[in-house]
This record gives sequence, C-alpha cells and structure tokens, in this order.
Amino acid sequence: MANLWKKQKLRDTGLCRLGILFAVTVSLVLMLVSVPRTALNGSSIDDDLDGLDKDLEVKLNASLLSVARGNRMSLSLHRRNHFSPRNLDLYPDLAKDRVVIVLYVHNRAQYFRVTVESLSKVKGISETLLIVSHDGYFLDMNKIVDGIKFCQVKQIFSPYSPHIFRTSFPGVTPNDCKNKGDEAKTHCVGSPDQYGNHRSPKIVSLKHHWWWMMNTVWDGLEETKGHEGHILFIEEDHFLFPNAYRNIQTLTRLKPAKCPDCFAANLAPSDVKSRGEGLESLVAERMGNVGYSFNRSVWENIHQKAREFCFFDDYNWDITMWATVFPSFGSPVYTLRGPRTSAVHFGKCGLHQGRGDEGDCIDNGVVNIEVKETDKVVNIKEGWGVRVYKHQAGYKAGFKGWGGWGDERDRHLCLDFATMYRSSSSSASP
Repeated sequence: MANLWKKQKLRDTGLCRLGILFAVTVSLVLMLVSVPRTALNGSSIDDDLDGLDKDLEVKLNASLLSVARGNRMSLSLHRRNHFSPRNLDLYPDLAKDRVVIVLYVHNRAQYFRVTVESLSKVKGISETLLIVSHDGYFLDMNKIVDGIKFCQVKQIFSPYSPHIFRTSFPGVTPNDCKNKGDEAKTHCVGSPDQYGNHRSPKIVSLKHHWWWMMNTVWDGLEETKGHEGHILFIEEDHFLFPNAYRNIQTLTRLKPAKCPDCFAANLAPSDVKSRGEGLESLVAERMGNVGYSFNRSVWENIHQKAREFCFFDDYNWDITMWATVFPSFGSPVYTLRGPRTSAVHFGKCGLHQGRGDEGDCIDNGVVNIEVKETDKVVNIKEGWGVRVYKHQAGYKAGFKGWGGWGDERDRHLCLDFATMYRSSSSSASP
C-alpha cells in the first residue's frame, strides 16, 4: 500500500512539474508574440550583416569601411537606412510639387514629442515625405516615430555617430588626449583646436551629423537622390505652425521671380527671437537656421566647399556655413521668407548638452506657443514686393570659429562623408 502511495505521489509530482514547464513555455511564447515591433527592430536589423559588409566594400571608401566594421551597431544602422518609408499603405502617392521635410534629432524626447505634435497639425503634411535623421540610436526617440501616422515617414540613423562608438573613434578612445598640453607630455592621440582644447565626441557630433545627413539625403537615399525641388530642414525643438507647409510651398514657388538671387526660403526670421515684422511684404535676408529650405543646385554649391566646411575650426555647422562656406560663394546668400514666422525655436537646452549626466541641461519640454488664426492659413501674398535686409549682424567671413573642431580625425571623417556617394574628386575644393 505504501509503495502504491509513493508511486502515485511520484506520478503526481512529475505531472505537476510537466504542467509548470508547459505553463512557462506558453508564457514565453505569448511574451514573444506580444513584443512590440519597435522592440524587435533592434535585433532584426542585425540579420545578414555579412552580406551587408560585402555591399559596403563596394560603396564606402577604405576609411569609412574600417570605422563601420569595428562596430556591429554601425553596420546594422547602414542596413536600416535602406528600409522603405512607413505608412505607404496610408499615403501611397506623394504630391509632384512636394517639399520633402527632414527633421534631424538627437535624444531630447521631451522636445521631439512637441515638434511631432505640431507637425501632425500642419496642413498638407500628408502630401509629402518626412525623413527623421537620428544622431545615435535611442529607443525613446524611435517610439515617437512609431506613433507618426499623418504622413509617409522614413528613419535614417548616422552609422558614424560618436554616441554608438563607446571605446573607439568617432567616440572616445582610451588613448585620446583630454587636457591642454597632453599631446606634448604623453603619447595620447588627437590634435588640439586653435585654443589648445581637445575634441569632445558629444560636441563634434553636431557637425558630423548635419554633414552626414546632408550628403545622405541629397545623394544617398533612393527616395530623395533624384529630388530636384526644395527640401525643408527642421530640428527636434522647432515648433511648426499649421500653415508652415503651404507657406514654404508658396515661397519656393515665388522665389525665382521675386528673389532670383536668393539661395533659400525660410519659415522663420534669422533672428530666432523675432516673430516677424507683420508687414505686407516679403523679406530677403541672411539665411537662418530655423525652417530653412533649398534645392539641389544650392546643395551642389555647398558640396563643392566640403574642404572649407570640414577644416573650419568650429563645431557648429551653422556658424561654419556663415563664416566660411557662404562667403566663399562670392555674393550675399539671401533667403526669402514671409513677414510672419511659421516656425519657432522653443528649446532651452542645446543639442550638445543632452541629458542624463550630472550638470546636463534638462527641462520638461512644456511649451506655450500661441497659434493665431492667421497662423492656420497661407498668409503670404503673391502680389507683395520684397524688402531686402543688407549688412545684418551675425557671423561673417573673418570669424575664426569657437573651436572644438581641431582634431585631424574629425576633419578627415567629415571629408569622407562628402565622398560616400561620389568619387573623391567631386568634393575637392576649387
């Protein structure tokens, strides 16, 4: 009797364990099935990297290929940049007269949400393609893009962002020079800027990302490398009014006749604190860095100045353009805009400040921007004349730069970006 009881107990115990194992297995399967697509993207982009590496051997020069091969995430992002835009089922056709919008971001999710929310209310946004260019790979930023349903949207990620290179260039390397004079005292790596300071990866990423993005959008993406019209560039802390897209379409259409010498069209004044004059007149002034747009012919002019851009000792892309690239064009670089802004810069924290480390700039991203009725409709008239602002204050030729861009490795990586999709001779300085 005792033996029968023991056998029954063993049988029950075995069945219990089998049941627990089955329950655990089912739970794991259900968890995997319910994982959001965004969580799976991180692993799915790692597939078939060997094939991708061979493809890169053909497309990249030896220097860029060497950098990419040293980082699996870099190779993964190269592959992801070839993904098709999202929402093709919702918006299968784009307008022929579209102005493509490029939104370049880092990791300020609290700002990015505000900008995306403002874009969702822009009239005409469903007619065009939105490209989100990421400096680094951050899940919080990806989740925000996942929620965009108001237009076609394509993500691209800089495969050379210092933020994905933890122990090697373009990130921080163990042998990097850190303090003034280190290069003379130790066998460290890195050349200082004009003020004796050595590179900071999160600082130089500003200029690297902008230049990589420009070359990729104009020359590398299937969706835009044949685009001859204007492309509008905005940042993660730019608030767009509902009339922004229709206004930029109007400005780009009027520009050839109203201001044939203008290189660009802007949604906002060059003075970021200004909301515009409110006069019944178009304005031609120095090109600003909020809501700016230009076409391929202007990009060709910029690309020809790759060496000037890459060797100017300032980590800011916009100051580099104002102080060395634009002056080299030989004539004033004007942009055409309306008398009232259609875009507002609202961020309090600079891109280079980021978040998460002690002393970083942090705010909650709350904004209170008044949108009036005139900001909801096209408020630019074709019959207006053009008021030209000459000799405006700002960075000009002769400014030596704020530094931060003296390391030869950064300068040559920058030049490599200019030849990613072209032969090296096309980026030579005239």
